[in-house]
Amino acid sequence: MGLVDIRLFSCPSRIMETFIPVLLSGELLYHSWISVRRIMLGFAAGAIPGVLLGLSMGLFPLVRAALEPMVAATFPVPKLAIMPLILLVFGLGESSKVFTIAIGVFYLVLINTMAGVLSIDKIYLDVAKNYGASRWNFYRTVALPGALPMIFAGFKLGMGTALLLIVAAELSAARAGVGYWIWRAYDMFDIERMFVALIMMSVLGYLLSYLLDFIEQQVIPWKTTH
Repeated sequence: MGLVDIRLFSCPSRIMETFIPVLLSGELLYHSWISVRRIMLGFAAGAIPGVLLGLSMGLFPLVRAALEPMVAATFPVPKLAIMPLILLVFGLGESSKVFTIAIGVFYLVLINTMAGVLSIDKIYLDVAKNYGASRWNFYRTVALPGALPMIFAGFKLGMGTALLLIVAAELSAARAGVGYWIWRAYDMFDIERMFVALIMMSVLGYLLSYLLDFIEQQVIPWKTTH
């Protein structure tokens, strides 16, 4: 009796036999591009307001006092649990998938950005005030540069969450994408194609993580790397 049920797991050679034709035909790249596009749109839609609101909450105690209870109350709600509501509001189109990713990314970027601003040494804020820095200059020259390491930490956490959420979103309401491919392969009991999709998700995760690392090195050249 074998230790592995071959109906549930496939050997590497059979996976490669499936992987190469779907890669060369463009089918795999097409579904991957659909998923990447949704991830990038959702990431941008969640990260940009997350950074802006996080900077405001970190700089201004009144804003933080007003919004922090709401963030604390809504952040723990599992994003997958509200997917039925998102589908009801946005329908089965692209908007529901993008919003699902955006809401998951938003909280992680917001919390990390706020923490980054709060960790800035008070002396830098005092110097900016003494030189009469405007609110815009506070954002641009003090809060944003000082919080960048934590902001990128939030970006990386958000990207990991985006990869999880895109699969869930495409499982439930999609006709293309890697998550849709996984579901179709499962539905047809095509184990090799399912593993091909899982491998592709792993590759996409690595490439997106590498992209964020590269951007971080360009944007924060003063950050010490180990």
